[in-house]
Amino acid sequence: MKINLMTGLCGLAAFLLASSAVPATAQDRQVVFSTSGGSYEKAIREYWLEPFEKATGIKVVVVPTGDSAEGRAKVEAMIKSGNVTWDIFTEGEIEAEAPDHLARRGDDLSDFCMQFKDYSDLVTDACKASSILFIRGATLIAYNKEHFPNGGPSTWKEFWDTKQFPGARSMGAGAEAYVQLTAALLADGVPRDKLYPMDVDRAFKKLHELRSDVGLWWTNGDQQVQGFRNGQYDAGVMYMTRTTALKNEGQPVAWSYNGAIMLGDRFAIVKGAPHKAEALELLKFYLDSPEIQGKICEALSCVPPSKDALNYMSAEARANMPSDEEISSEMVVPDPKWVNDNRPMLIDRWNAWIQN
Repeated sequence: MKINLMTGLCGLAAFLLASSAVPATAQDRQVVFSTSGGSYEKAIREYWLEPFEKATGIKVVVVPTGDSAEGRAKVEAMIKSGNVTWDIFTEGEIEAEAPDHLARRGDDLSDFCMQFKDYSDLVTDACKASSILFIRGATLIAYNKEHFPNGGPSTWKEFWDTKQFPGARSMGAGAEAYVQLTAALLADGVPRDKLYPMDVDRAFKKLHELRSDVGLWWTNGDQQVQGFRNGQYDAGVMYMTRTTALKNEGQPVAWSYNGAIMLGDRFAIVKGAPHKAEALELLKFYLDSPEIQGKICEALSCVPPSKDALNYMSAEARANMPSDEEISSEMVVPDPKWVNDNRPMLIDRWNAWIQN
């Protein structure tokens, strides 16, 4: 039997039209997710992204970046060019509070956050207009126990004392600089409650004393880890999440919470994100799951946004977290308003100093 050509073509067109009308859930739903790499990305993939993909069928494409400053710059460049390809990016807790965050980078999540207002397990700032809270951690002093068998530097004053604690140091090279400057002022004897407004001249003067002893200026957490493994430094400034990763792989690392700088990581939706609906599903999946949060903080030694997440962490992991006493009496919480108000000045001063 012969098939009429026109009938066949009409049938093919109808098939193609029907195929294109298949709901996105059955085809190509995805989220493009930007974050730093290494152990940080590994924990996120294993405990959050992969379960999300299995539960929803939505593919998560991970784009590793350097530090959050690099990610912000890329986001702003995408928005300016009108070619936005990312959906979610990492934003520092202080940077998310900047007045220009929603204007220049992030989508407003106010309506999205309303659904979490009665979640008693979540901390009050778990979901804000700017972003959701991923974890809280600290930037602290870490050292090699083999190089310091009798104990390494545990305060910023000791970290600067290369006679009592000889060895190479590492520090962050990020241009926003407030972490380095905070450490320098603490080393110079400034009390925690007198750090702000920051005496920037005094901080840079103190930084200059240590400059020749710095063997590694890092720009992201992976470089901290690789530098420790490779022996590029003996004591360094490190993210709390990376100390645990090194410990878990058997590296001789120890650390101190004394003077540690408490900071959080948040995830924001890029303004004009091409897969905003899917991105919001991913963020909701995280905030809805204390178990996922607990598993991530088990791996990274961090503080999750849900109090119930602690039930999914081992006693050892909870012991590695800073205690309430350590947080209140030893650790430093930066002043976000001062940092954001003075960011351009800090960047200019830091770039001039590090390049000189």
